[in-house]
Amino acid sequence: QVQLVESGGGLVQPGESLTLSCTDSGFTLDYYAVGWFRQAPGKERGGVLCISSSESVTHYTDSVLGRFTISRDNAKNTVYLQMNSLKPEDTGVYYCAADTKDTKSFLRSVVRGHVWDYDCWGQGTQVTVSS
Repeated sequence: QVQLVESGGGLVQPGESLTLSCTDSGFTLDYYAVGWFRQAPGKERGGVLCISSSESVTHYTDSVLGRFTISRDNAKNTVYLQMNSLKPEDTGVYYCAADTKDTKSFLRSVVRGHVWDYDCWGQGTQVTVSS
């Protein structure tokens, strides 16, 4: 059973950095695409960055280009979201999710990144960017 757990959120000032982590203690994430999604107050949940099992990366939020990076460490069964130069508009709950239905993500150059593509979700971690 997949039980994703996010960590690393918090309150930071604009311009600062955070690294979010997503791991599962009982399920191997190696074979599946994993995505980071966020939900700002009053808005729908949407994709930020997604990474395939072969480490192809697709972004779904233009505003994070050049500031956010997604990576995975299969030895640690962990996917990271490195967030630099944070802005107030990055505030929201960040979720990681795994697409366990797709066993061929390694073949895809474009990683699926819609909410409905992902079937296993963590509880989310709050990121607040404020001065």
